[in-house]
Amino acid sequence: MSHPSILVVDDDPSIRRIVSEILAMEEYEVATAPNGAEALLAVEHDRPTLVLLDMRMPVLDGWGFVEALKERNIVVPILVMTAAQDTARWAAEVGAAGHLAKPFDMSELLAAVERLCGAI
Repeated sequence: MSHPSILVVDDDPSIRRIVSEILAMEEYEVATAPNGAEALLAVEHDRPTLVLLDMRMPVLDGWGFVEALKERNIVVPILVMTAAQDTARWAAEVGAAGHLAKPFDMSELLAAVERLCGAI
């Protein structure tokens, strides 16, 4: 059985690296993208089980990424991870399956990922 695949989308390279390393240690297949435009290409190429999505990014932000998915009729669960105070509201705006406010504890991240991947 293959392991769930996770796409980590964040413009901060250190966050992409740390989150990717933690998920890889838990045997998730992990891909990364620095913005919504590259994430869209990744989703079109390899449909991930879950997308971890920052909302404020250059090139194409989280809102634009989700809109582009809808235009292409691509459905993939999204976990919003952002430092904004409005994390829950932003997650609701894009129909995300869950959200984490940065900075988050790695155990919180893993619990959210396990919950969302288990629900699929």
